[in-house]
Amino acid sequence: MDNSGQGQSGGGGTGRPAGPGDRKPKRPREAGGGILMGRPFGVPVYVAPSWFLVAALITWVFGGQLDHVLPELGRARYLVALFFAVAFYASVLVHELAHTVAALRFKLPVRRIQLQFFGGVSEIEKESETPGREFVLAFVGPLLSLLLAGVFYLGLLAVDPDSVPGVLLAGLMVSNLLVAVFNLLPGLPLDGGRMLRAVVWKISGKPMTGTVAAAWVGRALAVAVLVGLPLLTHGGGLGGSDSADFGGVDMLTDALLAAILAAIIWTGAGNSLRMARLREHLPALRARTLTRRAVPVQATTPLSEALRRANEAGARALVIVDGQGRPTALVREAAIVGIPEHRRPWVEAGTLAQDLTDGMRLSADLSGEELLETLRATPATEYLVTEDSGEVYGVLSTSDVERAFVAAMARPSP
Repeated sequence: MDNSGQGQSGGGGTGRPAGPGDRKPKRPREAGGGILMGRPFGVPVYVAPSWFLVAALITWVFGGQLDHVLPELGRARYLVALFFAVAFYASVLVHELAHTVAALRFKLPVRRIQLQFFGGVSEIEKESETPGREFVLAFVGPLLSLLLAGVFYLGLLAVDPDSVPGVLLAGLMVSNLLVAVFNLLPGLPLDGGRMLRAVVWKISGKPMTGTVAAAWVGRALAVAVLVGLPLLTHGGGLGGSDSADFGGVDMLTDALLAAILAAIIWTGAGNSLRMARLREHLPALRARTLTRRAVPVQATTPLSEALRRANEAGARALVIVDGQGRPTALVREAAIVGIPEHRRPWVEAGTLAQDLTDGMRLSADLSGEELLETLRATPATEYLVTEDSGEVYGVLSTSDVERAFVAAMARPSP
């Protein structure tokens, strides 16, 4: 299944812009990413633990089908089935790499690719700038799956269809065709939903309108899958009621599969709406408007005196400066609160300060996703905000950013 897009993509699903509560230091691997398999095009590829469950299930089911088609294989049929499972997910990886290469060509950062339970996810961190790019970015995945299906079909023409290579090529042809067709369904979070979003965006001129339309189509699609898949598989459409046919399973299994697929599509559509809403409101987060006025004090200045100067100046933050007036540290608000008022004349302001690092110096012009990503890269409670000239503008508190973030998300979309 594919949720490729700003946030997620795949024979499976692009991530979301980090919120202020998501701050964490950069690290070589993503938490919960699974097993790192490589870095094609510089993008890490992970295999989630859930993949092994699906691989075992595919091996068992496909191995059972091989027993009917090639009974002479005996128990070796499960090795062939395992090879099919790995080859199928290699095809899913190619699908994801198509999204990734397109994203990188459009200069959109890709956080990672993850192979998981129902396919893959390409976590593209920014939204396409135009509907045309959005359409191309979504379409390349199913296109590659269709091309792979064609390649396997041509390979099938060159071998005996009743041989091991013939059965494998036929299975890979059908599976890639199904991946392409499923992902072309016009509802988010599928690739077809992103293509529909691009079309509506182009017509209306508003990306949010496209997202709303494609997300609601995605929800309708989820309901159709929940109701229609069990009826289709037991109404003669996919193997009928003969459990020996390929794809034939009992009603309970079909209903469970339909429920899982419907839940994934419904949840993905809802997430797409939330992420679009988030991106729509992110520009309201500006370092310049959220920054607190600050007063400079020496490290040896008593805390009570430093606070008196701040009150007189109408400031809400303290910056420790050296003898030349250069900022060296920021007094932590939480540390001030922890000092009783009667002790403040005897506590030096510098003892409550955190030394400045490069990541704690921000431009006053930062806003939106760029601001959040900068905070996420260097976790801290306060940041020094400066003008391009290097002049101190003030201090940005993460608590202020968090409040502004929640307030922005609570506002209705225009």
